[in-house]
Amino acid sequence: MSGETAPPEEIVLREGDLEITFFKGSGPGGQHRNKRETAVRVRHVPTGVTVEASEERSQARNREVALERLFEALARLRRRRKRRIATRPTRASRERRLEAKKRTGDRKAARRKPEP
Repeated sequence: MSGETAPPEEIVLREGDLEITFFKGSGPGGQHRNKRETAVRVRHVPTGVTVEASEERSQARNREVALERLFEALARLRRRRKRRIATRPTRASRERRLEAKKRTGDRKAARRKPEP
């Protein structure tokens, strides 16, 4: 991967971890885009993460963009979510919820047929 975007220190890529394929990108761009396989798809085999880049007319630039996106996606996978600390609803929020339920019940009761 000489001359390409270097991955962050935490992400270690081994030989054979990446599958890079080229294809014809669709969309605007005319004959320059339609006759050349400039779009790039990069797949990280161990995780199955796949990214694509087809914005540029240059295959080399699309490869750089795709690798950047792959490293961002792998970094997102490695990020640990903060543990959620359960909190109790405030008294005011409980009262608002009960008031809303009461209004809904009154509205539904108004729709019923009156009892004889």
